Amino acid sequence: MAKPTGNPINDGLLEIAAKNNISTIWDRFMEQEPHCGFGTLGACCKICNLGPCRIDPFGECAQKGACGADADTISSRNLTRNTAAGAACHSDHGRTLAITLLELGRGIAKDYSIKDPAKLKRLAAEFGIKIEGKSDLKIAEELGGAILKEYGQQEGELTLTKRAPKKQQENWKKTNVNPRGIDIEVVQVMSRTHIGCDNEYKHVLESAIRASLVDGWGGSMIATELSDILFGSPQPLRSTRRS
Repeated sequence: MAKPTGNPINDGLLEIAAKNNISTIWDRFMEQEPHCGFGTLGACCKICNLGPCRIDPFGECAQKGACGADADTISSRNLTRNTAAGAACHSDHGRTLAITLLELGRGIAKDYSIKDPAKLKRLAAEFGIKIEGKSDLKIAEELGGAILKEYGQQEGELTLTKRAPKKQQENWKKTNVNPRGIDIEVVQVMSRTHIGCDNEYKHVLESAIRASLVDGWGGSMIATELSDILFGSPQPLRSTRRS
């Protein structure tokens, strides 16, 4: 059985899993011991076929990878690529929902319906869509199209970033991390972190911040809003607590 987590609810579930011979993520993690010291420190690079390159944390052996990347560059690349993968996952979810909304408006996705028309209209207004005199389906079509354009745009800024506090928006622009579009920021991460493209860890992390903002204020927020429109916004429910 996995080590106790310190949370009585989690530990109770782990006990149930152990009794029923169910393998959990913690069990599989413990089975990997001993863990690779280089990998745990983030000082192992497997981006190109010359690797894996490993940096000696004690300064006694190799201090640079085959491409010249040091420990800072390697660890920043690893972190940034993981950020891009998460952003891509959330963003692709949002893209699918935007396509569904678009096709619903066009009469193609007939198994779906608008469950929260009020939120549909509010979100459409944020994207600058005129809603007066239009049916919900027409608004859905236009909103789906407007959202999909933000995936491919190469300059400007994402509409939903305007929800952030003004001071925060100013900080993003001042530090040059305000995302321009959704797909471009994920692609740039993959380009910037490839062998020989950017060895300056600060630049690499800058693209990680853009990708994370794309996730939170782009794909993830889009997916949440469109899920509410298509399936209904969450409502508080009365539940029974078991002691």
